[in-house]
Amino acid sequence: MKTMINCFLLCLVFVFSSAQASERAQQGWQWIEQGAMVIDVRTPAEFSEGHLDQAVNYPLSELDKYIGNLDKSQPIVLYCRSGNRSSQALQYLSSKGFTALHNAGGLNEMKIESPQ
Repeated sequence: MKTMINCFLLCLVFVFSSAQASERAQQGWQWIEQGAMVIDVRTPAEFSEGHLDQAVNYPLSELDKYIGNLDKSQPIVLYCRSGNRSSQALQYLSSKGFTALHNAGGLNEMKIESPQ
């Protein structure tokens, strides 16, 4: 019985996290359609294996080098492989005074939710 309950709870967590991931990707596409800058914070090697057409590659580990090129009021959509590094990038940019930021999650979920 305990195993059944644990399996059920695990399924609920999976369904909820998937729905949440889709929402952040959908919102990311809305921002992109409205002219937001798109930043892929993965490594250059990951970026070269595939990325969104609109994206520039500003790796998380080098983000501080690119801040001078960015307008703090420009809407920015961030993504990575899973949403973790883009979350870190969002926190970092927020701490530097950027105000219009969105973590769209991972590249695959962005591709799945692509309006095209």
